[in-house]
This record gives sequence, structure tokens and C-alpha cells, in this order.
Amino acid sequence: MILDLEAFTRRRQPEWQAFENLLLRLEAGARLSVEEAERFHRLYEKAASDLARLRAQAAEPEALPYLESLVARGFSEMNSGSRRLPFLRGLTDLVFAFPATVRRHAGLLLWVCAIFFAGALFGAGVLFFDPAAKPVLMPFSHLLGDPSERVAQEEAADGDQLSGAKSTFAAYLMTHNTRVAILTLALGLTFGIGTAILLFYNGAILGAVALDYLRAGEGVFLTAWLLPHGSIEIPAILFAGLGGLLLGRTLLFARGRMSLGERLRTIRSEIVVLIAGIAVLLIWAGIVESFLSQYHAPIVPYSAKIAFGFLQLTLLAAYLLFCGRRRPEPNPA
Repeated sequence: MILDLEAFTRRRQPEWQAFENLLLRLEAGARLSVEEAERFHRLYEKAASDLARLRAQAAEPEALPYLESLVARGFSEMNSGSRRLPFLRGLTDLVFAFPATVRRHAGLLLWVCAIFFAGALFGAGVLFFDPAAKPVLMPFSHLLGDPSERVAQEEAADGDQLSGAKSTFAAYLMTHNTRVAILTLALGLTFGIGTAILLFYNGAILGAVALDYLRAGEGVFLTAWLLPHGSIEIPAILFAGLGGLLLGRTLLFARGRMSLGERLRTIRSEIVVLIAGIAVLLIWAGIVESFLSQYHAPIVPYSAKIAFGFLQLTLLAAYLLFCGRRRPEPNPA
């Protein structure tokens, strides 16, 4: 049977909201009375039934992601026998939820990649036609010199330029990169314009640096320098851009008669999942950049660093494409 999706959503929204209010109390550690627990169970069964009806429609309803999240959270609360390991349980949920969220918005991710790589082409083009623009394009002073001279200095170092400070440097990289990623996502509040500008800017920097080193004949050094951490760090920034464009799209486009608050609630859980997943990726990227990327030949062969980077990128792609596809759905029964 084909539903009037707008009328169905409007009619069922109050019970979904009541169910979510009880869920928020449980997730905060509150205890429900017997009457509240019975009501929670009834609302869960209704939400699960509504989810099944929405999934049976030919077109994907706008409320579907919100209701999927609601039922999944309710299922988790009803079947968690113990609260002794909330962090472990949350981490397990994140492992499956993050790639599913990215796959659900693959179309937006393509736009993010297009903006980023358009910026890379722009940065490379500007530096190619106007080498004097290098001080404007390069964000760090150590990138302003001749690439071959820097490579010679790095290769001549004994590998202890960060001796005693690797953990501090790793912590700095984690916090700095996470701050950039969160800013990229948060600028979605500018209807996605700020997110797009920041993506384009970061792409322009990468394109300019790549052209500078390639033109100097230092492509192998560049690849071995950037790939170990960049194979994780750059996708994390792209996922932050995905969150920003998702937020901007939600602000810009109405969904039937849903209010702005209702529209934002439908993506709330997805934004939280994206932020958490990005933070985990950037923590790992910071560790790799501090403890591996800063070492060059002859201490660490470039071939080993490049192979490590490609392996990471392959594993990340496999994780995003396949993880969580066969995870059991919550059983309304």
C-alpha cells in the first residue's frame, strides 16, 4: 500500500518524539518507572512498525534515517544487559555506523571531492603560471624554500629532530587537525558556503605543494612524506566536508512541512557519528605523521613508507565500502 508520506510523518511525529525523550533519559543514565518502561516498550514497537512501513515504500522517505537511528538506539537500550562497558559498546556501534553514514551520503561526498580537487588544480595552476605567488599559497615557512634543498636537509638529518618531543608533536597534530576538521564541518551553518571555501583552500595548498615538489623532481620524496599520514588525514577532512555540506543542505532545503528543528534532528545522530569517526581517524594520522612520516631515507626507505600509505588507503576504502553491510537489523519482535 502506498502511504501519504507527509501525512503519515506528521501523524506519527509526536510519538517518535516521545520515544526519543525517553531514550535520552535512558542514555543519560536515568531509571524509568514501571509505567514509563511499559510506555517505552510500546513506543519502541510502534516506531519499529513505522520503520518497516517506511522501508516498504518505493521512494525513500525523508524521515527514514531519523527513524532508523531511533529504532537502533531503542534496540540497544532494550538489549543491553549491563552498563559496565558503555565506552566499548559505543565504540563498537561507531565502527559500523561511520561507514554506513558515509555510504548513505555518497552523492554529497562526490561533491566534496570535486570541490577539494578543483582547489588542488587551481593551486597548481596558479603556481605554474605565476611562481611569485608561492608565498601566498604556501601556509608554512618551511615550504617557501627550494624543495631540493629541503629534501637534502631532511635526508641528512639523523632522524632525531623530534627526539624527546614525538608525543608532544603527535598531540599537537591531533588537536590541530581535529580543530580544522570540526571547523570545516561547523561552517556548514553558513549554508555550506564556508565548508566549500575551506575545502577549496585546503585543496589549493595541496595542489601548490605537489606541483612545487614535482617540478623540482622530488615526487618520490613528496609521496613518501605525505602518503603515510595523508592517506588517512585527507579523507578525514573530506568526511568533515561531507558533514558540512549535509548540514548546509538540511538548512537550505525544506522537507515537506517539517520545521527547521525537525530537519536538524533527522541528521543529529549522523553528524555526531561523523565527528566521532573523524576524530578517531585524525588521532591515528597524528601518530603516523609524528612517528613515521618525519623519517626519511636512508633511515626509513621511501618504498616502505609508500607501501604503508597505499596499504592504509586500501584498508580504509575496504572498510568504508563493506563494513556494516551485513550487520543484523533491530528485530521489532
